[in-house]
Amino acid sequence: MGDHQNDDVFSFFTTPNDSDFSSATTATPSTLFNPSSYSYSSSSSGDESQSQSHPSAPSLDDSNKRIDYMIQFLDRRLSQDGNSDAIGSDTSPDGGSDSLPEFVGKCGGAGIFKVPIRSAVHPNRPPSLDVRPHPLRESEIGRFLRTMTSTERQLWAGGEDGGLKVWDFEGLYGSGRGLEVEVEDTAPYRESSEMEMGSSVVCMVGDEGSRVVWSGHRDGRIRCWKIREDYVIEEALSWQAHRGPVLSIAISSYGDIWSGSEGGALKVWPWEGLGKSLSLKVEQRNMAVLSIERSYIDPRNQTSANGFANTLTSDVTFLVSDHTRAKVWSASPLTFALWDARTRDLIKVFNIDGQLENRNDMSVFPDFGTDEDANMRIATASRKEKSQSSLGFFQRSRNAIMGAADAVRRAAVKGGFCDDSKRTEAIVISADGVIWTGTANGVVMRWDGNGNCLQEFSYQSSGILCMFTFCSRLWVGYSNGTVQVLDLEGKLLGGWVAHSGPVIKMAIGGGYLFTLAYHGGIRGWNVTSPGPLDNVLRAELAGKEFLYSRIENVKILAGTWNVGEGRASTDSIVSWLGCAATGVEIVVVGLQEVEMGAGVLAMSAARETVGLEGSPLGQWWMDLIGKTLDEGSSFVRVGSRQLAGLLICVWVRSDLKPHVGDVDAAAVPCGFGRAIGNKGAVGVRLRMYDRILCFVNCHFAAHLEAVSRRNADFDHVYRTMAFSRLSSSLNSGAGMLRNIFLSCSVAFLAYRFWPIHWSLLLLISSIAASASFGVSVPRGGNAVNAFEARPELSEADMIVFLGDFNYRLDDITYDETRDFISQRCFDWLREKDQLRAEMEAGNVFQGMREAIIRFPPTYKFERHQAGLAGYDSGEKKRIPAWCDRILYRDSKSHLGADCSLDCPVVSSVSQYDACMDVTDSDHKPVRCVFNVKIARVDESVRRQELGNIINTNKKIKVMLGELSKVPETVVSTNNIILQNRDSTILRITNKSEKHIAFFKLICEGQSIIEEDGQAHDHRARGSFGFPQWLEVSPGTGIIKPNQIAEVAVRLEDFPTVEEFVDGVTQNSWCEDTRDEEVILVLVVHGRFSTQTKNHRIRVRHYPRGCASAKKHYDDRSKTSGQTNALHRSDYQQLSNTLDVVEQLKEFAQSIEEEPPLPWKGLL
Repeated sequence: MGDHQNDDVFSFFTTPNDSDFSSATTATPSTLFNPSSYSYSSSSSGDESQSQSHPSAPSLDDSNKRIDYMIQFLDRRLSQDGNSDAIGSDTSPDGGSDSLPEFVGKCGGAGIFKVPIRSAVHPNRPPSLDVRPHPLRESEIGRFLRTMTSTERQLWAGGEDGGLKVWDFEGLYGSGRGLEVEVEDTAPYRESSEMEMGSSVVCMVGDEGSRVVWSGHRDGRIRCWKIREDYVIEEALSWQAHRGPVLSIAISSYGDIWSGSEGGALKVWPWEGLGKSLSLKVEQRNMAVLSIERSYIDPRNQTSANGFANTLTSDVTFLVSDHTRAKVWSASPLTFALWDARTRDLIKVFNIDGQLENRNDMSVFPDFGTDEDANMRIATASRKEKSQSSLGFFQRSRNAIMGAADAVRRAAVKGGFCDDSKRTEAIVISADGVIWTGTANGVVMRWDGNGNCLQEFSYQSSGILCMFTFCSRLWVGYSNGTVQVLDLEGKLLGGWVAHSGPVIKMAIGGGYLFTLAYHGGIRGWNVTSPGPLDNVLRAELAGKEFLYSRIENVKILAGTWNVGEGRASTDSIVSWLGCAATGVEIVVVGLQEVEMGAGVLAMSAARETVGLEGSPLGQWWMDLIGKTLDEGSSFVRVGSRQLAGLLICVWVRSDLKPHVGDVDAAAVPCGFGRAIGNKGAVGVRLRMYDRILCFVNCHFAAHLEAVSRRNADFDHVYRTMAFSRLSSSLNSGAGMLRNIFLSCSVAFLAYRFWPIHWSLLLLISSIAASASFGVSVPRGGNAVNAFEARPELSEADMIVFLGDFNYRLDDITYDETRDFISQRCFDWLREKDQLRAEMEAGNVFQGMREAIIRFPPTYKFERHQAGLAGYDSGEKKRIPAWCDRILYRDSKSHLGADCSLDCPVVSSVSQYDACMDVTDSDHKPVRCVFNVKIARVDESVRRQELGNIINTNKKIKVMLGELSKVPETVVSTNNIILQNRDSTILRITNKSEKHIAFFKLICEGQSIIEEDGQAHDHRARGSFGFPQWLEVSPGTGIIKPNQIAEVAVRLEDFPTVEEFVDGVTQNSWCEDTRDEEVILVLVVHGRFSTQTKNHRIRVRHYPRGCASAKKHYDDRSKTSGQTNALHRSDYQQLSNTLDVVEQLKEFAQSIEEEPPLPWKGLL
């Protein structure tokens, strides 16, 4: 699917119904999972923490709008008089007195001609929370949002201008009106100041341990952000990390920041240096930046000896931390590298096929020389060509073309333009430690922790751009705007069209999966979707449509004219468009035969190959019409497209411009092998009030007998017109180079072969043009679900076709036609109209409407002869015909449909005529005025209504309560002592009979144990990372009902204090002999819950000997009277089977009966 389809199109998949819930507790939406919702106020026995989020109270403005919408809704209901349009008959579409009767073509309700599904809440996708509704592209130029992450309480997004936007989860249901937001429908947010904006934000990662967000930028800097107490976004730290852009960033299990850049550059920034800098005062941090910039570790310094040096030269586009095994994955599009997060050693390098790459002489791409070498070879070749004048013409032509081809080949290979259908576009790690990657051809790949590919899945042919995983689910975002949900076995659970553009980033928080589209819109989807909660929300929200929808009335003037390679006078333009434009909001003009001839067509085809279009003559026409419309004051030109002699241009009234945007243009050649623009179509698509309108100017095959060719031209245009190829623009370098090569070849051959014969030039031009236009693949392709692919035009809410369709009159002579015209007997002539007959048979313009023609045929006339006497009276005496027509299709799919969110665009025709007094061409200009009603959604009010439903509906609260349950778990100990590389097994038991438990071990902080045995100098760790001396494996995992998970807690080597300068350690050995303590927190949550049950485990290590440890614990026992610490000798060799469950349950019960006293100085 393309990237500009409307968001309310059909869903690819049906959503399965989950089992009903018989009993549950109440809950709010915030009890659904937020990965960073860690609350440490609980005791080790598992106290629960829960946060509430409530929708903001509606503002006075929103309340007034609700009343206005309700009144408008009642007025529409009261004004309905029961009139409806009769499909296929000559009746008015809405029964209005000012509307003309219409004829409607057959077969408009099936296949690609079926009106797309629209609804207040789409029936085949979950209800969404529109955090940031689809913004108009024109308002986002230079500041599109390109990345996103989440923290415990906020959603963060970074833009191309370096600015940040932050949404609080508690305020997502609120109104943005009255705040300084760029779109009034956007949920309230905070934005970084312009003074702190820098280079484009490329990547972001949240750090809950430090309560900050780290961002990587295009200029190579890493910035640290936090929100002050006065809710202002502040830059806490910033330093130059790389020479090139920071392409990826991740935080390891040990709190270190890993960053990747171009050319394989990879750096590790130890938390010790970063934490020290963050603890400084603001005025002292600038001095710390210099030391930070030199404190990095370059893990590649250790790879040369292992034979991996030449394999790590590709851009590090992805970094993912494996908290299960304490490893880090770095990835380029074609290779992966696996690193140890603690030692920063390289473990393994392998490609996308899973094959090892461990040879020094191996590189990802062959060496084709530097740019300087290539330039020297080209210059040398050029001098040789000049000296070898004896070569013949064809030999020189061959050399020039082959030289250009060689330059393209070398540049393409050097830039990595190869068969990249399997290139990696996304990588994530699930709770069970499985790595998931997504490729450009839509394949989902499943890997184990050692880099072995386990399985591949293909549910879409579109490219994967992002992935996200939580608990038992995996979300996949595609370039066609689709989101799919998979389980951890790779089974497809559901999917839907989430956006009208590629989904480029995902984040989770506040009970929602947030998706960021390429156009900058952000939507939230309930993490339980697809599920039974969707149906309840959908029904409740659809029942309140009248509270958040309104109708806008717009007039559109469409005009078409075959100008016959001539130029018009100002009086002709005024007669055609000037008077009719009064009171009109949109003007659409389509011209045919602006300029023709073999040379024009050939050069037009050559220009198209490099994305160039337009001509001075086309610009002259647009300026003339714009002057007539008072362009710049009353109207604004928003879009145009020219293909050889075809030209279309759109103007909108100035006061409507803020609501019009996302303007795209397209062209489809239909002449000479579907490559030359003497016949074909040009189109403009725009979005107005969040509805898609398309205008297509056509010029079809000529001659009386060419009916089937004209039908085929329409079918080709309708199926293949593609307004943009945004999803492929990321990898368009090879195509661009190919087009440059072809255009240069065409230009060269045009110069050489023009004197020979113009038909040969057209042949060559057609080949180049066909390479440029290519084959347009209709959007909606799916590798699993078989359905007819829908072209882009099918997804528009309204389409207007205008132009010289060239349909003639059948079974009538020239003299008979002239007689009927003179008597104005148009009813009988219409029965001879080829277009009407073909539409009645369902062969062309299926489902399109046209007002009943009441004007004389518009073709063919003698130039500059006024009146009906000007019809062709020459030797050929062409039979007059209605060649120039204007047809349309709106959202109406059944009899009597009224404008609503289910049928958002309803139109009628109030004027349809020809300007018979204009004599500048052999065609007469035609114009049509549409009265259009557009149903729009007030997203601010709708968002508030969604919040009210979720927080007040009892059924929903009961369902959420069941989904948010957290299984009960117990741990085998709360106190661990480590010394001399000790290793201890921590056992976690899931006591639930039916619910799966998901756990993660984090480090709340680190302290120094003084001589008195007390913990002092408590310091938080970055992203709750472990200290270097501690290894916890696995750090995350899944525990099935009535099962036990074992976690190894190990003291690694002797604790050392190391410093790095420019990637090299400065004190290779400096033992840390201090007694230290860390507080591990076992965070346990259910399948969809932010509600957690947390257990604290104290881990102490004593480098000074066990005597000190024993003394401290003996003292602790005397003061507290008890201890639940298990010494190493107390552990038995327990297995993972159920035969030890009862033993651990008894131990857990003993802990619950006698809870430990809190240690002084820790809580």
